[in-house]
Amino acid sequence: MNIRRSIIPAALAGVAVLGLATTLTACSADATDGRTDGKLDVVASFYPMQFLAERIGGGHVHVSSLTKPGAEPHDLDISARQTADLSEAGLVVYLKGLQPAVDAAIGQAEPKHVADAASFTTLEDHGTEVDGGHEHGDDEHEHSGEDAGSDPHIWLDPVRYAQVADGVGKALQKADPDNAAAYKKNTAALVKQLGTLNDDFKAGLKSRTSDTFITTHAAFGYLAERYGLRQEAISGIDPESEPSPARMKALHSVAEKEKVGTVFFETLVSDKTAKTLAGDLHLRTDVLDPIEGISDQSKGDDYFEVMHANLKALQTALGAK
Repeated sequence: MNIRRSIIPAALAGVAVLGLATTLTACSADATDGRTDGKLDVVASFYPMQFLAERIGGGHVHVSSLTKPGAEPHDLDISARQTADLSEAGLVVYLKGLQPAVDAAIGQAEPKHVADAASFTTLEDHGTEVDGGHEHGDDEHEHSGEDAGSDPHIWLDPVRYAQVADGVGKALQKADPDNAAAYKKNTAALVKQLGTLNDDFKAGLKSRTSDTFITTHAAFGYLAERYGLRQEAISGIDPESEPSPARMKALHSVAEKEKVGTVFFETLVSDKTAKTLAGDLHLRTDVLDPIEGISDQSKGDDYFEVMHANLKALQTALGAK
C-alpha cells in the first residue's frame, strides 16, 4: 500500500509537470508568433500611433502603448520588460526621431514587423531652433524619416496623418495576412474620415482676420503650413526647452505687430511661460493641444474630438467666422 501511495502522487506530479511544460511551450510559441488569444499583439510608441493601430486593427489586435496616458512622450524611458514586449510583438508602430529611448529599444529588440510612421510621409524642419524671433526651417526643405532633426509632429496635419494611416494599414496586412481584408477596409474608412477633417479645417479657417498664432512649443508647423498659418513658438520642438530673453522680446513684437489676441498652451507640459507672456501683453490664453497623449485635461476622448477642439480654438484666436 505504501508503495502504491508513493507511486500515484509521483505519477500525478509527472502529469502536472508535463502539463505545465506543455502550457509554457504553447505560451512561448504564442509569444514568438506575436499573438495573444489569436489576436495580433501591437505595441505603439505613444498615443497617435496607438490610435492608428486601434482604429485600423479593430477586433483583430491587442494594442498596448509604451507611453502611459497623460505622460509627456518626448523623454520616455524604456524598461527591460517593455524592451522584451517589443521583441515579442507581432507589430511595433512608432515614429522614429521623436523618442530616442524607443528608437534604441527597437534596435535592441529587433522585432520582426515594424512600422515607422516617419517612413510613410515626408518630414520637414519647423522651428527646430529659435533665434532672435526667427524659426529656422522656414525654407520648408523636405527630409526623409532618417533626419532626426526634423519636426516629428506629422499627425497634426490630417493629410500627412492619412498617409501614415495607409502605411500602418499595409504593415498590419503584412504582419497578419489572414485579416488583411479587414485592415484594408478599416484603413480606407479612417483615411476618408481624415479627409473630412482636412476639409473641416480648410472651411473653418478660410474667413479669418489673422494668420499668426503663438503657442508653447513648435508642434504645429505642419498644421500651419497646411492651412496657410504662421506659427510662433515660445520654445522650439522640445516642449521643455526654455526660451531666451531675446525670443521673449521678439514675441512681444510679433504679438503687437500681428495683433495676436491669444497665447496657446498645452495639456502635458507647464503653462507657466505661456501665461507669463500673456500676462505681460494682456492677452487671453487657451489650449491648443499637440495630442501627444490623451488625459483628463484633454478637450475630447480621442484624436478627432481633440482636433475639432483645436479648430474651434484657432477659429476664435484668428477671428475666423
